[in-house]
Amino acid sequence: MPVPSPQLLPTLPPVTDFATIHSGPVHAAGRFAPSPTSALHLGNLRTALAAWLLARSTDRRFVVRIEDLDHARVAAAGDIASTQLRDLESLGLDWDGPVIRQSERLDLYADAVAGLETYPCFCTRKEIAAAATAPNEADWRPYPGTCRLLTAQQRCERAANRMPATRLASHLDAAEATDLARGRARGQVDDLVLVRNDGTPAYNLAVVVDDGLQGVDQIVRARDLWSSAPRQAQLAELLGFDPPNYAHTGLVTGPGGIRLSKSAGAAGLADLADSGIDHHRVVAWLCRSLGLPEVADPHELVNNASLTPPTPAAGIHRLDPGPLGGATGWWSDAVLDVAALRETRRL
Repeated sequence: MPVPSPQLLPTLPPVTDFATIHSGPVHAAGRFAPSPTSALHLGNLRTALAAWLLARSTDRRFVVRIEDLDHARVAAAGDIASTQLRDLESLGLDWDGPVIRQSERLDLYADAVAGLETYPCFCTRKEIAAAATAPNEADWRPYPGTCRLLTAQQRCERAANRMPATRLASHLDAAEATDLARGRARGQVDDLVLVRNDGTPAYNLAVVVDDGLQGVDQIVRARDLWSSAPRQAQLAELLGFDPPNYAHTGLVTGPGGIRLSKSAGAAGLADLADSGIDHHRVVAWLCRSLGLPEVADPHELVNNASLTPPTPAAGIHRLDPGPLGGATGWWSDAVLDVAALRETRRL
């Protein structure tokens, strides 16, 4: 199926009244939504600070949501969610309303799926990798629709050997999303998984439902998730929500571009404190990495002019999750040198 040109790309009406039934009047919000499987590392905390600042600076509520649908990993991590919340408080970040846990919202996700056009998918990851088209942004391979045209008999035969996942029957190959620093971008969409074959709601479904119901219209997250924005924007429209605006932060790496490890920034605040790095130094580094003054209380940074990104180019662009150059800000990548951080003075 050819990709429609931007001029022909339709705006899909919602196929359900899910948003009307489940939504009430809510004030606009930003959010931070960690998965409680490990301690928040400095990359996570940098994103949390940016999300909080952008929400508070634009008179939005700031909500915190625990994305705990991966039951096995969550159970193995213990009560890490409480530690994550304490870490946010240690940095001076507050939030509005109760903390929501996705594991307590399964009925909402089921209601959302019930009103969408879907089909069962029996493909394994290996089969999808073998049949999928060439990767696009961020090495994502769109699902080729293998199971979409199976007959009822074929589905029964396959169901005897494997539980199916549930996929959205998308009628588009591309959709648009808007980022505050990158502007409007057009990226591929596919028949994304809504429910995994073990019955767990998929990440893309859960976050779209929760963001819509919580009034989240500004999503701050790392730029490696930018390629998923068109799929999530499309799903939001199908459920009757207005697609949010995004603010994708830069990535944090160690010197030389190495991934953060426990010895290079991926430790939690408690581990960093044990190695001589208290949370005052962490706040100072986070502020500096965002192009902001080093302060002890992030409330001093609300409405700082440096939170405003460069004006993106006009028009619709090809979605590119790569780094942005120019002035330093929340949209910029950052390098974390833990050894140097240890040597910085306490504020």
